Amino acid sequence: MADDRGTPLDRERYINLETFKKDGNGVKTPVWAAPLDGRLVIFTAGDSYKVKRLRRNPKARAAACDMRGRVHGPWHEGTCRIVEDAETQARIHAALRQKYGWQMALGDFFATLSGRKNKRAYLELTLVTA
Repeated sequence: MADDRGTPLDRERYINLETFKKDGNGVKTPVWAAPLDGRLVIFTAGDSYKVKRLRRNPKARAAACDMRGRVHGPWHEGTCRIVEDAETQARIHAALRQKYGWQMALGDFFATLSGRKNKRAYLELTLVTA
């Protein structure tokens, strides 16, 4: 799903997404991300603090990391937006399913059982290119 305008983080298994509080301090969270249309797309709980921070301030940074959030690459500046339209959300979900396969399918299964699947927020991260 990546195109010629891919990001330097397209092939990373995890990225560390940093969003910013009102006081300017950053909060880092390891997340799954998949390439789509030259951006990275992410899903998270709709009521998470990162979503609340992004509603207030779209500034974000991202770096390659392991599943615990330990960074192993350079930070990339960017902006992140919450995707509201259902068609784009479906495309984001498909991109994540393609990249993460059975792990995403298993997560979807349990999220459906618990009622969390419909409460997800889908994010689109645009990294600034030098």
